[in-house]
Amino acid sequence: MSKSVAIIGTRGYPSYYGGFETLVRRLSPYLVDSGWDVTVYGRPDAVKNDDPLLDPRVDSVMTKGLETKSLSTLSYGLSSSINAARRKPDVALIMNVANGYWLPLLRSRGIPTVVNVDGIEWERAKWGTNAKRVFRGGARLTAKYATELVCDSHEIRRRWSRDFGRDGVFIPYGGDAPDRLPVVEGLRSREYVLIVARFVPENTVPEFLEAARELGKKWDVVIVGSSGYGGEMDLAAAKLANESSRVQWLGHVSDDKKLFSLWQHAGAYFHGHSVGGTNPALVQAMACGAPVVARDTVYNREVLSETATFVQPDPSSITAAVSRAMTDRTWQDSSAALSFQRSRELYTWEGVCSSYESLLEEVARPGTAHSDRLVNRVGDS
Repeated sequence: MSKSVAIIGTRGYPSYYGGFETLVRRLSPYLVDSGWDVTVYGRPDAVKNDDPLLDPRVDSVMTKGLETKSLSTLSYGLSSSINAARRKPDVALIMNVANGYWLPLLRSRGIPTVVNVDGIEWERAKWGTNAKRVFRGGARLTAKYATELVCDSHEIRRRWSRDFGRDGVFIPYGGDAPDRLPVVEGLRSREYVLIVARFVPENTVPEFLEAARELGKKWDVVIVGSSGYGGEMDLAAAKLANESSRVQWLGHVSDDKKLFSLWQHAGAYFHGHSVGGTNPALVQAMACGAPVVARDTVYNREVLSETATFVQPDPSSITAAVSRAMTDRTWQDSSAALSFQRSRELYTWEGVCSSYESLLEEVARPGTAHSDRLVNRVGDS
């Protein structure tokens, strides 16, 4: 008899918006192959029915919600949870602690839940006071009502243990190791600086854009990302690209081969993310063999270890560190090789999907107690 899982809290399947969507794109077919009935809840217009990566065995259900920055996650989480409560899957996999408000509904129907808590959302600069309060409240309810938690880094796991008295299962993100790809037209291998980031303050984008003014005098600079809503950082990137012939702003890049090539051939990839655990873009950059200059945070050090150069989040420090990286081919080759090796040892999709499947299997098993158990099953440290 097959097992059933509902996946709640992403934009749908298959979607390319962010790390959660990448995880669901890889995990859903894996679970189907392992004998699961998989239902992924999503948002209308967020997925394409003619997507070549769509697996027809995955049941994609669209629900209603409010398409606003502050209410979309909550509203779609509610409508998805109501639908799942009616269907009564064996287990629900839920992304984002904002959906903690709906866990009592699922619990009342006897549906065990596994919640990926993501990063520390209430510390992100992009959210206002009310949104931060919502995330913090959702986190408290997640700690109280979730059957099991997934933490994508050991540091996030420690924060949840300290702040909420709940342990979690460590399961990070994975990366694809592509074949050798041709250099993107107009660029030369190891002779350009790259950033790939959503345009929010905690990703050190304003500081990098300032540094790029100086870096663009000597090297090509490629900027991938946007805010998704317009705003000051988008305007600054556009202005910089217009003023400098050596700075390109590509916006959001959904072509994986192009993005993988950009990482694979970069002379220095700057990773400025500061709030969160294991960042999906960083893991993928490592799998592509990118030489990394990263903002110095506990999260980035956990993932990169000794494979990267770490830097303080100010324009002059970024300019100096990236300039050194761009003039040291020995360091570029060493960082690329070491980061690739580390990604293959710790951050593969096969390992990630296997860990999720094992956890879902255990949580869905009737008569198994979870709520009072504080056990880490994967990657203990």
